[in-house]
Amino acid sequence: MRWDRFFDDLEDQLAAEWEAERAALESEAERLRLARVDLRTRLGGLVRDAEGGVLLELADGAVVEGRPAAVGADWVAVPDAGGRRLSLIPLAAILAIRCSHGDLLRSARPSEGADRLAARVTFALALRDLARRRVGVTIGLTGGTRVEDTTRVLAGTIDRVGADHLDLALHDAGSPRRAAEVRGYRLLPLGGVAWVRIDASAGVPVL
Repeated sequence: MRWDRFFDDLEDQLAAEWEAERAALESEAERLRLARVDLRTRLGGLVRDAEGGVLLELADGAVVEGRPAAVGADWVAVPDAGGRRLSLIPLAAILAIRCSHGDLLRSARPSEGADRLAARVTFALALRDLARRRVGVTIGLTGGTRVEDTTRVLAGTIDRVGADHLDLALHDAGSPRRAAEVRGYRLLPLGGVAWVRIDASAGVPVL
């Protein structure tokens, strides 16, 4: 009997078992890592690595198309293709995200980057900044049955933002907030906001 062949076979078998065990451990570790990944992290991956645009389907029936530019603590910012408008979207209002399979996989990659300050900015804090700047906005509300449901789209200026709501002075889009131009007021729970849109003409820096 050729003992050297016998020992070679044993070594090959042991190496194969070790490789299978290592692969199983790596696969289990990856499953455990993915189990801890939240939607905000996946959106951060799209900001970082996406090669194309995405479509966000929202709770009011609207679809926002573009490449995510920044992710806050509980919201994402998406400029349109021409950079003319910026939509701030609370994560809770996102029903689905359409993107390529490659971008889908890239968004799940582990990130070594440090947590940015923007990642700790809440939706309410971002809206308070818009109120401080007196920026005109258009706001879409959840609960609409179709995109053209104009009763669910309000234009005006945010006067103030509380812990879980905002006060909106209603006036024509693109017009400054003047007392004579205000048609009324709305107190809006933040949980009912599907998106807040800002025009580039408002002078707000792009994130």
